[in-house]
Amino acid sequence: MKAELKELVPFIKSLYPGETPVPLHAPRFLGKEKEYLVECIDSTFVSYVGPFVTRFEEQIRDLTGAKHAVAMVNGTSALQMALVSCGLEPGDEVITQALTFAATANGIRHAGGEPVFVDVDRDTLGMSSLALEKFLGTHGERRPAGTFNKTTGRRIFAVMPMHTFGLAMDVVEVARICKAWGIALIEDAAESVGTLVGKQHTGTFGLASILSFNGNKPITTGGGGMLITNDDHVAERARHVSTTAKRKHPWEFFHDELGWNLRMPNVNAALGCAQMDRIQSILANKRETAESYHQWGQEHGISFVREAEGTRANYWLNAMVVADREEREEFLAFSNSNGVQTRPIWVLMNKLPMYKDCFHGSLQESEWLGDRIINIPSSVRIA
Repeated sequence: MKAELKELVPFIKSLYPGETPVPLHAPRFLGKEKEYLVECIDSTFVSYVGPFVTRFEEQIRDLTGAKHAVAMVNGTSALQMALVSCGLEPGDEVITQALTFAATANGIRHAGGEPVFVDVDRDTLGMSSLALEKFLGTHGERRPAGTFNKTTGRRIFAVMPMHTFGLAMDVVEVARICKAWGIALIEDAAESVGTLVGKQHTGTFGLASILSFNGNKPITTGGGGMLITNDDHVAERARHVSTTAKRKHPWEFFHDELGWNLRMPNVNAALGCAQMDRIQSILANKRETAESYHQWGQEHGISFVREAEGTRANYWLNAMVVADREEREEFLAFSNSNGVQTRPIWVLMNKLPMYKDCFHGSLQESEWLGDRIINIPSSVRIA
């Protein structure tokens, strides 16, 4: 392991004084969270009906520019509802990336779809438009009923890229490819609240998208997610099927199809509203931390992953690139045993037991990154 990597540990501790161990990404409650929770409890509206749910959805619409926002219990459920609401049929394929968190593939499976994996770009860690285009050129076939994978015989319903660690991937080019092939684009923007491509928020380039508000995200509701879309039908269907498919009526309980109970409770939304009150200061704080890491890396010959030109990342989790898998393991052991929480990037989806038989293209870059990426502490700094 490079000697400079050992010097990173005390530098991280200097950024987060008094925190032992230094967490990878801890939630910060520095606003009106307690006040809003008390207000929520006093109102007795603690389930999915309540003013904080409506307000939180409005705040997300304002931030992203999306026409609709539908609050869900978590990001995985939001992915499932996005696919179902956009029209995925059982057995349809959804092209995504192998280098992602398991929730991406899980959401596809929960919706009845079949994940297919393509490679990522080394600089953004997100889906490679070149890999997608090559995959479709080799396996895609346009038919009257849609685009099909001529190798598997299944319909390719959607492409689902993920904006990794809050870094914007090449979504403009992926959107162009999807349009050319007549395939729905559904973004997994779980990690990219506040991330921009030009002046446009991630998650607004396709038919639908989702955000996550898990406990370790820049904005947290404890557990929570949000489906965002500009399509009226998708939004209406998402609200309906995620609320047990119950028809609106003052007192009658009539459900017109199989539905799910996946809407965000008002008590969770109260946390989200308090967090969103401070969204700009949160994003500025995280950018300052990322700049500190990048400056340190330049001085010590350590490479950190940076936002692509023309984009503005939220830097949810800062990521550095080491020489190889051996150096990765050495640093992980050293840092974690010295009071600094670090972690490797996820195991590739096609290497997990439930997805090992999924169809995929070449994953050369995903494998290279999988051996070398390390996440380091990225919480909002309160010192």
